[in-house]
Amino acid sequence: MHIQSYYHHDTQTFCHLVIDDPSKEAVLIDPVADYKANTGKVSHEFSDEIIQNVGAHGLTVKYILETHVHADHLSDAQYIKQQLGGQVLIGEKVTAVQQHFDEVFGLNSQKEALFDGLVSAGDTLSVGGITLQALATPGHTPACLSYVARSSDEPVHVFVGDTLFMPDVGTARCDFPGGDAKALYQSIQSIYALGDDAQLHMCHDYPPKGREVRSVVSVKEQKADNIHCAGKTSESEFTEKRQARDANLDAPRLILPSLQVNVRAGYLPEQDKSGRRFLKIPLR
Repeated sequence: MHIQSYYHHDTQTFCHLVIDDPSKEAVLIDPVADYKANTGKVSHEFSDEIIQNVGAHGLTVKYILETHVHADHLSDAQYIKQQLGGQVLIGEKVTAVQQHFDEVFGLNSQKEALFDGLVSAGDTLSVGGITLQALATPGHTPACLSYVARSSDEPVHVFVGDTLFMPDVGTARCDFPGGDAKALYQSIQSIYALGDDAQLHMCHDYPPKGREVRSVVSVKEQKADNIHCAGKTSESEFTEKRQARDANLDAPRLILPSLQVNVRAGYLPEQDKSGRRFLKIPLR
């Protein structure tokens, strides 16, 4: 197993390319589109770097996985699928998220069924000699999945989405629709139960001043140092701390465009007769 992690600086998001070297099969996790909110421009420079790397090494992308419906960046799953192929998959409980935001934005994403497939907790995906097992990790959203990657000669690697951040940043927020701090605590415990040597690959890093960006951390480090949920933190302590912090958080900068695209599997809105595409901005 070989893992290449790409950092999208504008949204502070990681996209992970997981490669089975013998078969040259690969899976891409949490792809990111370039989007400028002030101009509405969508482009693909970040994805093109990954696509070029895949082509240069003769890789076959079998799956494009989303850990959840992201609220802070636009998925580039469909652009990458057009260039490289692969099935775009997300957790089956995405339907609850779609139902909510279809009502908010006047969409029809649940009936459109634009994802190539829905993954249930416990399902396994094979990429060459690598097995990826879906682990339900709700709390940030009800549909969050982490992917546990195993091969015969490697430690366990876990792609945790927004469930955990680096120890000095903490954990995901739980104030989105369907979010639940107690559920997030239990999800973190299920990740910790994978063992101290398990390697956790982040979806984001927001490094404090003076620290370099990091994409991976061990369970041992998280249990020792996570500022919100260390190994000795109780459920009640975590819940109180998480809810107090969430009460003072602003909405993510790109939440309105991101949700409209991401509940639709990364598809942009359809063009009108003049070839224009529009996103909606609800007014309150």
